[in-house]
Amino acid sequence: MKIVVLKFGGTSVGSIKRIKNVAKIIQAYHKKKYKLIIVSSAMSGVTNDLVKKSKDISDNFSPTEYDVLVSSGEQVSCSLIAARLTHIGLKSRSWLSWQIPVLTEGQHKNSKINHINRNKILHYLKQGGIPIITGFQGINKKERVTTIGRGGSDASAIMLAKFFKAERCVIYTDVEGVFTTDPNKLKKAKKIKVISYEEMLEMASLGAKVMQPVSIQDARLNRINIEVKSSFAKKSGTLITKKGNIVNDKIITGITSTQNDAKVTLVGVKDQPGVAASIFKPLSKNSINVDMVVQNISANGKETDLTFTIKQDDLNKTKKIILQNKNIKFRKLFLEKGVSKISIIGVGMVTTPGVTFRMFQALANKRINIKVISTSEIKISVLINKKDVGKALTVLHKEFKLDK
Repeated sequence: MKIVVLKFGGTSVGSIKRIKNVAKIIQAYHKKKYKLIIVSSAMSGVTNDLVKKSKDISDNFSPTEYDVLVSSGEQVSCSLIAARLTHIGLKSRSWLSWQIPVLTEGQHKNSKINHINRNKILHYLKQGGIPIITGFQGINKKERVTTIGRGGSDASAIMLAKFFKAERCVIYTDVEGVFTTDPNKLKKAKKIKVISYEEMLEMASLGAKVMQPVSIQDARLNRINIEVKSSFAKKSGTLITKKGNIVNDKIITGITSTQNDAKVTLVGVKDQPGVAASIFKPLSKNSINVDMVVQNISANGKETDLTFTIKQDDLNKTKKIILQNKNIKFRKLFLEKGVSKISIIGVGMVTTPGVTFRMFQALANKRINIKVISTSEIKISVLINKKDVGKALTVLHKEFKLDK
């Protein structure tokens, strides 16, 4: 049985006209004799509206009732898709996650799928049916509806592909695939035909908004090939797969940039064990995400400087926490707004010397100052002035031949 999982995002099902278009896409796959499992998000804007309603009702809305509320949007879109498929002569029905069931574990609002019962859906597929399954949700041991968090419908689709041993999982969205950089920031950005899980995971973590990192990680761990493509254009998308399936002559696959970052530097911090932990522990407790971290080597063996980046929105809170924490000893505190992180990503840099030099030299040639540097096996990130982001994207895109 050749099974393909198709997932449609909120923009793809955002209106009746678009749902009719989704039905045509499904019909085209059906004509190719695939057994189809469809996963749908809520119509665009619906979930946000439901979240707003929960806040309007109470600032202490129960997490269990929150999941019941926000999961209702997917029921609407699934019902409409199933009804449209029935209208054009295909056998279809909607399936709520608890009817299958899709079993989850963990906390409400951020659960994880740990098992999917195959029996009912396999029986329906053998009867020639096309199941339309609510994404973003499941049911726990207490038989309460749960939601999977950001990117939940993608995660639902990937786990369905795993449990039903699907040939592939196609994520339909409002973009044509994954691009070398944000096409809204650089017109010369090119669509990437094939990208590894590792590269896509780095790009998603660094700001690429096509998919959430947790969904890519699920696909990587379960070796699920994902194709990301647009429901609005009849064009090929981007295949996300394992490194062994990729033949690529480019060193760098993509470039990402962040917005609204801030830099924090503590000068004269005591150079002794536990100091860094004492700084970052209260930030973590206050849900402040620390990104790049650089600690200078102590010149005198007594003091060092510590620099890290956070989101600009968290700057005032961070300043307050540091100044009020009597356990943190330092001489000066410097705060800087208006900075952004630029990252180049590519498995090719593992076996190619000189990539760091080329990046730094290209930026230097455009008089772009580097404030902080961090690296991993397939990524180099630098912190620069926000006003230089466009210039940096252009010069790096050209330097690593991503224009071609």
